[in-house]
Amino acid sequence: MRQALHRLRIATHGKGLVPFTRDVRDWVTSTGIGTGLLTVWCRHTSASLTVQENADPTVLEDIKRYFEALVPEAPGRYIHDDEGPDDMPAHLRTMLTQTQISIPVADGRPVLGTWQGLYLFEHRRHPHQRDIVLHLIGE
Repeated sequence: MRQALHRLRIATHGKGLVPFTRDVRDWVTSTGIGTGLLTVWCRHTSASLTVQENADPTVLEDIKRYFEALVPEAPGRYIHDDEGPDDMPAHLRTMLTQTQISIPVADGRPVLGTWQGLYLFEHRRHPHQRDIVLHLIGE
């Protein structure tokens, strides 16, 4: 059994979904581990991870719009606003999604469906540098 650990730094441009499937695939291939389990971890409380449609960009736009309606930025609605009006909504959106994804690895590649891609979901208005940790265990 072997283990490998890696960090990705993903630049965001404000709210939205940022694809990073290729970075993960390339790193998994470089480890030489053929079969195992990959954990993808987001080290933030105002950004999250999702596996989502990677063919039609309107899906991503609809997801973004849905979360804007579900958890709106509304002055006076939230107590916590230390970093601005998008602060608490970003925390709530992260809580409703996920900060960790587990993906099987077979034949040296993450086992994703034909239309599945990995995305960082940025919940803040301004650009950020987000840290993602990849941990692969297998043989």
